[in-house]
Amino acid sequence: MIDPHLAGRLGFHHRMPVKAPLPPGRHALGLFEERDAVLVVPTSIEPRRPTPLVVLFHGGGGSAEKILPMLERHAEARGFLLLAPQSQYPTWDIVIAGNGPDRMRLDTALTEVSSRFLLDPGRLAFAGHSDGGSYALSLGLTNGDLVTHVIVSSAGFMSVQMQAGAPKVFISHGVRDEQIPIDRSARVHAARLREAGYDVTAVEYDGPHAYRPAVAAMAIDFFLVDNDPG
Repeated sequence: MIDPHLAGRLGFHHRMPVKAPLPPGRHALGLFEERDAVLVVPTSIEPRRPTPLVVLFHGGGGSAEKILPMLERHAEARGFLLLAPQSQYPTWDIVIAGNGPDRMRLDTALTEVSSRFLLDPGRLAFAGHSDGGSYALSLGLTNGDLVTHVIVSSAGFMSVQMQAGAPKVFISHGVRDEQIPIDRSARVHAARLREAGYDVTAVEYDGPHAYRPAVAAMAIDFFLVDNDPG
């Protein structure tokens, strides 16, 4: 049988916090000497009350600094933690050779966040753009007993060797994307996921290989709508 870790299974489990929470703002977590994970803490959260978490994966050649603007203002406005891991190499391990160091680094980052904040097990999303979208989709479906929502922007592929749980999936893609044409990516992914029984929301927009702020806002509504008061 395949090693579950090589298939992308995470070892992380929800737990009670044991460290002091971090104050509001952006924080490098101090876990890695290079390309450290970054956590955005909004001003409105109460660290010891269950808080939603979005893990946001950058695109190929990207970084936390480049991808955080996609969702950072929503984290502040809507009151969720935003974690931006960074791949050890220019893009995610699964794109290069398979699950390895980036999966281990993600486990470490999730454990650190949960040691400082009480996470809501009913609201944990994996999100990403381009290669980060492919990574979010692949690991999200592989760890669907942990990940409740998957938010995918302009993803090229999904690599799933083991499936668990049934996360809700939000897929968005520009119809004028020449780098990753929609006909061989988002439309195929949405059809296959629906056939497999997943709850899929698919949004197509008139644009190139770039996320749209308005569509990102729709994705956060998709993630949080059931949690909003009233």
